[in-house]
Amino acid sequence: MEPAGRGPGAGSVVRDPADRVLTVPNAISMARLAGVPVFLWLVLVPHADWWAVGLLIASAASDWLDGKLARAWNQESRLGQVLDPAADRLYIAATLIALAVRAIIPWWLVAVLVSRELVLGVTLLVLRRHSFGPLQVSFVGKAATLCLLYAFPLLFLGSHDGTAALVARVTGWAFAIWGCALYWWAAGLYLAQARQVIAAAGRDEAAGQQPPGPAAAARP
Repeated sequence: MEPAGRGPGAGSVVRDPADRVLTVPNAISMARLAGVPVFLWLVLVPHADWWAVGLLIASAASDWLDGKLARAWNQESRLGQVLDPAADRLYIAATLIALAVRAIIPWWLVAVLVSRELVLGVTLLVLRRHSFGPLQVSFVGKAATLCLLYAFPLLFLGSHDGTAALVARVTGWAFAIWGCALYWWAAGLYLAQARQVIAAAGRDEAAGQQPPGPAAAARP
């Protein structure tokens, strides 16, 4: 005879795999987050641009790696879905601040990207008000993030003298312009998706509150 509470269905708790915290991809994402203050210090204090660029490259590589491992090892989790985009946004924000403080990029570019984040922040609050979580990141949004992650190291290297620096500066600005355009395009797609989700929920709620018609009332 099985002890009380030990048998199947008798007090046993089955945890959702998506609630896992201690996974390899999550550890990689946490390490990326820990690198953000290190990156800022390298750029603003000793002006160790090559080390900072190396850290950005490592961050971009780990961004690809944690997603790859999460899918290959079936270690996808809700925490990972939060940590991964949070690390991307923090690196973008830290790089923007560092580049603007050192006058490598103008402050209006910072305003263009920050205003986009504010728009999405308000959209997320509206979604939560309607009991929805964050929506799926689009391919356009991922492409925008990649463009910006390519642009920032090149702009750092382009701030120096020489032909190689000039090529890096021109290429970096090309990626930055494309990244900004794709960033706002992705924001537009996100807003449209949020509007559709909220509208569909409103229609479902309205349909559920309607009184049953004659046909429905006649059903047994």
